[in-house]
Amino acid sequence: MTYPLTLRARAEAEAARFPPLLARAEQLAGTVLLGEHGRRRAGQGDDFWQYRPVQQGDPLRMIDWRRSARGDTQFVREREWQIAQSVMLWVDQAASMRFTSGSNLPEKADRARLLALAVAVLLVRGGERVGLTGTDLPPRRGNAQLLRLAEMLSQDDAADYGLPEARAMIPQARAMFISDFLSDMAPVEAALTKAADRGVRGVLLQVLDPSEEAFPFQGRTIFQSMGGTIAHETLKAGDLRGRYLERLAARKAALSDLCASTGWQYQCHHTDASAQSILLWIWRALERGAGK
Repeated sequence: MTYPLTLRARAEAEAARFPPLLARAEQLAGTVLLGEHGRRRAGQGDDFWQYRPVQQGDPLRMIDWRRSARGDTQFVREREWQIAQSVMLWVDQAASMRFTSGSNLPEKADRARLLALAVAVLLVRGGERVGLTGTDLPPRRGNAQLLRLAEMLSQDDAADYGLPEARAMIPQARAMFISDFLSDMAPVEAALTKAADRGVRGVLLQVLDPSEEAFPFQGRTIFQSMGGTIAHETLKAGDLRGRYLERLAARKAALSDLCASTGWQYQCHHTDASAQSILLWIWRALERGAGK
């Protein structure tokens, strides 16, 4: 009898990690007012969407004669496109994302997971399918999918830096990649190029701690990766600031250029900034991408 009890205790301990994350994500998602949804456009479906003036080539059967009888212009009754969009998420869960420069700031991983799950909540409310890149969690609808997402996003990766996952990308889908993107650029370039080749457009969100942006270090300092595999000691940390900021600016520019060339949208977010404001930007960016 001890084994089932032990297994249950372990399962409950694991499960206790992600419901609070989901509750926070739902609360954050509730601050965003859903506007025109990405899939709300003319197409095949049962729900009325809008009237528009008749255009050359419209068949007579599409004309709404009752609406047209109110004036001199003939109108077509359009229905809402009913095909749900699939949105694929990749969230960096590697050790570098667990960095924070202060107890009053969230870890980069915490902010990334919160934003990804809040986006998922909004998508599911809008009738879309959402899942993870790769093969572990294909896009689906419903609250059960949100629970699965919360569970998988709560897992940590032991690697120092995360590599974007671009397998099983659904053609013409949308996607969102969230990371600090401080590792090798080659896997990022490969992932976005592969996505673009399949008609996938999306958002690339770089999440940084404010200290990674400002480099406020002086004097003797030991820089060590969160995974402990890389370390560098210097007696004059301030002398490194200029070169560091130049390389960071170059990295941001490279990410922005990559997104521009592949049809994605880039934004950098700091963990001391408002989660609500960046969530609103993400939502609008995904909506803009849906119309392409």
